[in-house]
Amino acid sequence: MNSSQPAGDDSLAWQSREMAIAVFTVVMIAIHLVLRFAIGTSEYAWNVPLWLVLGFGGTPLVWELLRKIMRREFGSDLLAGISIVVSALLGEYLAGALVVLMLSGGEALEAYAVSSASSVLRALSKRMPAVAHRQIDSTVDDIPLSDVAIGDTVAVFPHETCPVDGTVVEGHGVMDESYLTGEPYMMSKAPGSAVLSGSINGESALIVKADKLAMDSRYAKIMEVMAKSEQQKPQMRRMADQLGAWYTPLAVAIGVAAWVATGDPVRFLAVMVVATPCPLLIAIPVAIIGSISLAARRAIIVRDPAALETADTCRTLIFDKTGTLTYGEPNLVEQLCVEESRGPEILCYVSSLERFSKHPLASAISKAAMESGCVVHGVSEVSEPPGQGLTGKVAGHKVEVTSRKKLLAIQPQLSDHLPQQAGGLECVILIDDQYAATYRFRDTPRPDGASFIQHLGPRHKINRTMLVSGDRPSEVQYLANQVGIHDVYASQSPEQKLEIVNAETAKANTIFVGDGINDAPALMAATVGVAFGQNSDVTTEAADVVVLDSSLQKIDEFLHISRRMRRIALQSAIGGMAISIVAMGVASAGYLPPVAGAILQEVIDVLAVLNALRVAIPPKSLIDFEKARPS
Repeated sequence: MNSSQPAGDDSLAWQSREMAIAVFTVVMIAIHLVLRFAIGTSEYAWNVPLWLVLGFGGTPLVWELLRKIMRREFGSDLLAGISIVVSALLGEYLAGALVVLMLSGGEALEAYAVSSASSVLRALSKRMPAVAHRQIDSTVDDIPLSDVAIGDTVAVFPHETCPVDGTVVEGHGVMDESYLTGEPYMMSKAPGSAVLSGSINGESALIVKADKLAMDSRYAKIMEVMAKSEQQKPQMRRMADQLGAWYTPLAVAIGVAAWVATGDPVRFLAVMVVATPCPLLIAIPVAIIGSISLAARRAIIVRDPAALETADTCRTLIFDKTGTLTYGEPNLVEQLCVEESRGPEILCYVSSLERFSKHPLASAISKAAMESGCVVHGVSEVSEPPGQGLTGKVAGHKVEVTSRKKLLAIQPQLSDHLPQQAGGLECVILIDDQYAATYRFRDTPRPDGASFIQHLGPRHKINRTMLVSGDRPSEVQYLANQVGIHDVYASQSPEQKLEIVNAETAKANTIFVGDGINDAPALMAATVGVAFGQNSDVTTEAADVVVLDSSLQKIDEFLHISRRMRRIALQSAIGGMAISIVAMGVASAGYLPPVAGAILQEVIDVLAVLNALRVAIPPKSLIDFEKARPS
C-alpha cells in the first residue's frame, strides 16, 4: 500500500475513487481520439473530453499534491501532480490526461490486491456464532452470545464452533483446538475437560458450563490482540516513494535552475514534461502485477503488493510449528514392543481393532498399518467406554488400547517395565491382559524442513530463523532438533507471539509463517505475513501472502519471485530515470522543447515497461534447495 493511502473504511473509499478516475479517464481519452481522428471535429471539440479529465480527474490529484507540499512529503506522485499542472499550462492536454491515467491507473491496479486490515476483525467476528444454545433443565433456547452468564450451561452441537470458555459437564467427544492453541491433534473431551471458545466440535454433542463471559473469552482476547496489532503495524515505505524522494527534488531543481539561469519559463516546463516519473508510476506497478500473476500460477496468492517489495529485504524468518514445518496431524513414530519380533503382529491386531474407534489416534495407527501391509483380522466384542480405552476380540485374542495412567492404576507393578515417558502422545497395548507394547505419536516434520532451513542463510540472506509455537516444549524442541532451528519459544499465547514478532521486527525486517487463528496477530505484525493453506479465513485475511499448496517449496518460490521482481523493477525504474535525467539536462539547455520532450518521455516509458514485463515470464526454476523425495 502506498504510504499516503488511508486505512480501514477510508481506504475502501479511496480505492473506489482511484478506480473511478481511471475508468473515467480511459473513456474520455477514447472519446477524444474518436472526435479528433474518426470524426475530424474542431480542436475545441476534441479537447473538451481532455479538459474534463484534467478537471474531474486531475484536480483531486493536484489537491493531494498541495497537501503533500504542506506536509513536506516528496514522493513520485508529487512530480506527477506537477506534470499535470505543467501539461495544462502548456496546452498538452493529452499528455496531462495520460499522466492522470498513469497515476490513478497504477493505484487501481494495486487496489484489488490490497486488503484492509479491519477485514481481519470482520472475518474473526463472523467465525464466532452470534447465538448460544443455553440449556435449562431439558429445554434448549437460542440466546444472543452476549447474554450468556457465568455458570450457564450451553449445548455445543456436532461440528459447531464452541461459543464460550468453559468446562464439559455432559457428553464425550473431541474438539479441534489447533487454530487457537497450536496443538496439532483433535483433543478428547469428557466431563471435567476444559474447552476454549473458537474450537470446532467433533461428531458428538457436548454440554458445557460457561466459565467466562463472552467478552472475557480466549477468542475475544485474540480479537483484542488483533486490533492492537492492526493499530501498531507501521506502513511500509514503498519502492516508488523511496526512489521518488530524491528524484522529485532533483527534477524540480534542474527545472528551476534552467528557468533562473535563462529567464525562460518554457525551459522549466520542458524539464517537467520530460521528468514525468512514468518508470516509477507504471514500470514498478507492472512489475508488481506481473509478479502477482506469476505467483498465482504457482498457488501463491499475494494479497498485499508491498510484500513482494519487502520480502527480499527480510533478515529474520519466524515459523509457527503446526502445519508449517509439520503436517499438523499425528503419526505413529515408535512401536516399543516387549517382544520386538511380535511388532508386525501386534500392529495388525491393534489396527484391526482401531477401525471401530473414533479416537484421534486411530487414523494414525490405521495409516501405519496400511503402509506396513498389515492383514485385517476379524473383530468382535468391541467396547470403548468414554475415557476408558478400547477393547475387543481380535483373531481370538483380547486386545486393549489404553493410557499409561489407566494401566498403572490397574497393574502398578508394571511401572518399572514401561519405557520412560517422552514428548508427544502415546498409548499402551495389552494382549490377553499382558502388557505388549507402547506406541508413540508425533506431529511429523516435513522431510525437506532441514534442507530448507539450512539454505535460507546462503541463498536468501536470512540471518536468523526462529520457531515460535503454542505447543508443548517437548514437541517444539523435538521439531527444532529435527530441522536445525536454535531459537525456540514454546507454549506461547497469541499475545506472547505478538510481542516476540514486534521485538524482532524492530531489529530487522521479518517474515512470519503460520496457519492458525492464534498466528493471526503475529502475521499482521511481521513485515511480511505468510499463511499456509486455507484452514482459516481469519488467518488468510491477516496474511500478506497465502500459500494454497502447503509446502516449503512455495515459500522458497515466493522469496525468489520477490527478489526477481525487485531486481527487474529497480532496473526499469532507475534505468528510466537515468535516461530522463540526461534528457532533463538537454531540455534545460534548450535543445529539447516540451512537445519533443513529451514524445521522448513516452519512448522511455515504453522501454521501462517492456523491461518490467519480463517478470511474468516464468524462469526455469524458482527452487534452490533439496526438495523432499517421494516416499
